[in-house]
Amino acid sequence: MIDLLAQSIFSGVLVGAYYALIALGLALVFGTMRVINLAHGELVLLAGYIAYAAESRFGLNPMLALPFSVIIVGLTSVLVYLLLTRVKTDREINSLILTFGVGITLTNAILMIWSADIRSTSTAWYQDAVIFGETLFAMNSELLFAIIGLCTVVAVWWWLSRSWYGRALRAVASNRDAAKLMGIDPRSTELISFAVAGLLAAIAGIALYTGKVIQPSLGHALTIKAFIITVLAGLGSVPGVLVGAILIGVAETLTSTLWSSALSELVGMVLFLVVLLVMPSGLFGRIRRRG
Repeated sequence: MIDLLAQSIFSGVLVGAYYALIALGLALVFGTMRVINLAHGELVLLAGYIAYAAESRFGLNPMLALPFSVIIVGLTSVLVYLLLTRVKTDREINSLILTFGVGITLTNAILMIWSADIRSTSTAWYQDAVIFGETLFAMNSELLFAIIGLCTVVAVWWWLSRSWYGRALRAVASNRDAAKLMGIDPRSTELISFAVAGLLAAIAGIALYTGKVIQPSLGHALTIKAFIITVLAGLGSVPGVLVGAILIGVAETLTSTLWSSALSELVGMVLFLVVLLVMPSGLFGRIRRRG
């Protein structure tokens, strides 16, 4: 029983790092512009299908499709931002409607190009098992992208806290008018945040394709998962995204192990609601405001 629990927690941590990779792009845009990009899950899914096309048509390893995914998904993310700049009134609600429409458009485009069939990688290495201490098991893809997810979280945190553009993004998020007085162009910084979010979505899409299965209807579920983690973390908290994602991942895997996999999504939602009832600003939101 102990070995089973240890395996469940280990798998939950790996899943959480993967969830953090998906949620990070949405959290970045939400923290910068107070805009919830409801097309984020579809951008992640688009990157997964690009990896599938590169592998099925050209025989490329899915990782080698990353440059193509970055270019296409990044440009699509920038296009979403340019559409959002057209919204002048009631930005919060109208941006939700706009990005929801973009997500539906992307879903139907994926459906027309690649059909509704379920896709997964044919590269056996990603599915091979790795054994730790004869008790803990994981797929190569889970380990690879858990490490990439952790490194990406650290890189984004460093970029936001140490680089000039990162500090400019934080300044715009804190006070847009004051940032203008300091010589910061809000439009260019917001554009950069969407471009970086596209880069993160491209990496997450490759991880999705190599470790899971993809289908056109999956984008909406990815957006919901990313939004739950973003709110659970607290507005603009990059470490909170990682902690929140790992909590959700461990809760889901423990539920699947001890009870039923049919309840895993429900338990994650209950955990989300409980944390918000106790800490309405999220796990790290209150600490961030004090700072």
